[in-house]
Amino acid sequence: MEMYTVGIWGYSFASIAYVIFALLILAAHNQSSIAKWVLFSALMAGTANIVSVLQISIGFSLQWAMLADAVKIAAFSVLILSFNIEKSSVQEILKNKIVSKYLLFWGGSTIMCWAASYTLNFSYEYLFLLFVLLNLASLVLLEQLYRGANIEAKSSITPLVIALGGVAVFDFVLYAQATMVGGIEFDFWYIRGYLSALAVPLLLISIRRFKEGTVRIFVSRNVVFYSSMLMIAGLYLLLMAAAGYLINYLGGEWGQLVSFGFFILGSIVLAVLLITETVRRQVRVFISKHFFANKYEYREEWLELIGKIETASAENYYQMSLDIMMSKVDATGGIILKSNGNSRFTVKHSDGIELDETFNQDLILIENFTKNQGWIIDINEYNEDPLSYPGLFIQPKIWHSVGVNIFVPIFIGKAFYGFFVLSNSEELTKLNWEDRDLLFAIAKQLGNFISLNEANDKLAESKQFDAFNQMSAFLVHDLKNVQAQLALITSNATQHRDNPEFVDDVFETVESATERLKKVLAQLRNKQAAPLTSKKAPSKRIDLGDIIDKVIAQRNVMQPQVVIINKEECLATIDDERFFSVMNHLIQNAQEATNDDGWVKVSLEQQQGRISIIVSDNGSGMSESFIKTRLFKPFDTTKGNAGMGIGVFEAKQFFESVAGSLTVESIEGQGTKMIICLPPTSDVN
Repeated sequence: MEMYTVGIWGYSFASIAYVIFALLILAAHNQSSIAKWVLFSALMAGTANIVSVLQISIGFSLQWAMLADAVKIAAFSVLILSFNIEKSSVQEILKNKIVSKYLLFWGGSTIMCWAASYTLNFSYEYLFLLFVLLNLASLVLLEQLYRGANIEAKSSITPLVIALGGVAVFDFVLYAQATMVGGIEFDFWYIRGYLSALAVPLLLISIRRFKEGTVRIFVSRNVVFYSSMLMIAGLYLLLMAAAGYLINYLGGEWGQLVSFGFFILGSIVLAVLLITETVRRQVRVFISKHFFANKYEYREEWLELIGKIETASAENYYQMSLDIMMSKVDATGGIILKSNGNSRFTVKHSDGIELDETFNQDLILIENFTKNQGWIIDINEYNEDPLSYPGLFIQPKIWHSVGVNIFVPIFIGKAFYGFFVLSNSEELTKLNWEDRDLLFAIAKQLGNFISLNEANDKLAESKQFDAFNQMSAFLVHDLKNVQAQLALITSNATQHRDNPEFVDDVFETVESATERLKKVLAQLRNKQAAPLTSKKAPSKRIDLGDIIDKVIAQRNVMQPQVVIINKEECLATIDDERFFSVMNHLIQNAQEATNDDGWVKVSLEQQQGRISIIVSDNGSGMSESFIKTRLFKPFDTTKGNAGMGIGVFEAKQFFESVAGSLTVESIEGQGTKMIICLPPTSDVN
């Protein structure tokens, strides 16, 4: 009997079998969506077998039989996917996202491969590759279906998986070999019909076992792992087939033999790789890492961590951090060690563990190793396999003696901070990659938490010192003013001691100095500086010209002499002491910036109802950048130890507190104008 006759009989039996199968489904009157799709798949399978019979009998292009076969594969693949879709109709199954993606893949790859075949004079190589991919996808879907089903569902779908899986494996090998040698082995093609017919009874058994037409699938880590291994194997074989085809194409008469040998050798290499535990473990870890997190729910872990951090206070943040880290490994004790940068460590908080000097050498080694590698160190793992920590040579026995078995490094940015040293009661338990990932993520967050609180502590301390320094600066400034008043008395005493007016001025000055000293002592008792401004101004109404005259009289004990060039009566309700102090400082600055043969002028007048006071000089002047960045900045002085850097700042603050302003016009080498503008006299209060 010729093989083509065998093929005709085989495909004919298969066609009849699928037609009977379809009639049985119709007779069952099952209206579920699964039953309808099984009926459609059976009809597609029957059609594909009929086309194959006609192809062998009539001899038309094999592509038509392959096209019918592609539709059959798509129908059964959608059937497999539909087992886990709770839909009431075929239309809803087709609209499902997973099914839609598969159909998009199937349609796109089919159109592309057929177009390539048509473009290349009906060359079959791309079609062979297409069916390798489609059958590989079917095998992956079947594998996921079987591994994801529960025990009850497995008893129902096992015959279906065997039937469709057997056909897919046979076709996969058939088309892989065809890709490799450049043509189908028709002896195998002719017996495909018998294999297809044998699948029908198994399909019938599965259909009868289905309950309510649905099989629920749980896609677990193992399901994805084995599916991935199967996919890797299929893609590897596909590459081997392509390489075999290339060898056959280039090898001439010996090409078929060499390509077949290459395929066998490649299969052996694949088998060795798949059964190698190292490869399997790496694949399993990769899948678990990127597709699953079964041991820890990171969203819950993160929310729990944030909640605990929010309840921590600045007094116990070390303890809170250690408690959080200990809770993640059920530790019975722990320490936070901070590196001092000189191979020494400071214990920031300890709970149940005490370390003495005998541990220092190991701590230095662990610090150096961790800085280079950034690894979490598991003493149990090190004790079992020291080579897993290359370059680290410590004594695990001394750590086990105090129960320590985990070192979690703390990094703040890229800088090494220290360790969480943890003790676990389960001495033989080793950390897996999930434990390490979680501990590393938590240590990173807690490191930032500790760093932030330490920075807050330093900032609070710095603010206390700043407040003290600021208070001291203002007190010294006030004392300087008092000293300046008393110095005037002593400098003029020899010349004017017999002048009654001078004696009256002396008593007035001493009284003013006494009042200032009383204020300074009150500030020292209250540990704070007097405010620069006062919202509640004195009720005393003064003539600003009189105050300026007193300031000029006081300042004219030094050169250059101060001259008032315009003086109008300007009344204002203002703090006369503060006004005297700031005007004294502005005029003093003008004198100090001007040579003895220069000049300092003061102008006081009213312009459009506003008071204008101008202190001008022809001294050294100031640059524009200095005025913008430094002139009004407190505690920034160009006088060295002779100045406090707050005089101009105080003046500006004072004038702005009474709705006025202080502006500066200056040219380097030519002089400066200090322009004071106050509101109308009736508004200054």
